[in-house]
Amino acid sequence: MAETTQTATAPRNLPRLNEEAPSFKANSTHGEITLEQFKGKWVVLFSHPADFTPVCTTEFVEFAKHQDDFNRLNTQLIGLSIDSIYAHIAWVRKIEELFSVKVAFPVIADLDMKVAQSYGMIHPGASDTATVRTVFVIDDKAKVRTMIYYPMTNGRSIQEVLRIVTALQCSDKNAIATPAEWKDGDKVIVPPPKTCADAEKRAADKSLEVRDWWFSQKKL
Repeated sequence: MAETTQTATAPRNLPRLNEEAPSFKANSTHGEITLEQFKGKWVVLFSHPADFTPVCTTEFVEFAKHQDDFNRLNTQLIGLSIDSIYAHIAWVRKIEELFSVKVAFPVIADLDMKVAQSYGMIHPGASDTATVRTVFVIDDKAKVRTMIYYPMTNGRSIQEVLRIVTALQCSDKNAIATPAEWKDGDKVIVPPPKTCADAEKRAADKSLEVRDWWFSQKKL
């Protein structure tokens, strides 16, 4: 009897935290754009399943409403789906007409799915073609810092996207961590000491709120 062999499919290289974000050149509602042109800025790259759908429309409205907040964080919004550029333009114009908000960020028309595949936005269990709701936060050095995946049925929280960008920038600037539910202005977490001597000093540090040598907080 002849042996049956199985060939394993090699896993696609997908983005990982703190590694270089996949570069791209793509057509968008603002013309051809590349990831490289935004170096020096933070980028929120987010995908949606399809234009002219209710849940996606509510998300675009909320992103548009918070455009100034993202600008203050030096953050570029970029939307993406596999719809055509014409569908994107028509949809953006309809959003502006119906909801009185201007969609000022580019929306990539990823018809060949190259960007979607490189970022792992296509999940066969959800759809063979439509992109699921993903959010990639890319820092000003083009490193992936956060990845969030949502199902097609449920819209995402734009406030949470703003919160994580703010938290990441705060951590980078101040070499601290942020606790659960942290918001700008809340206490931050000071990294724990790495030696016994430093742990002893930390326990006696009156400049911090020290619950124990390994758990200390402060106000910035």
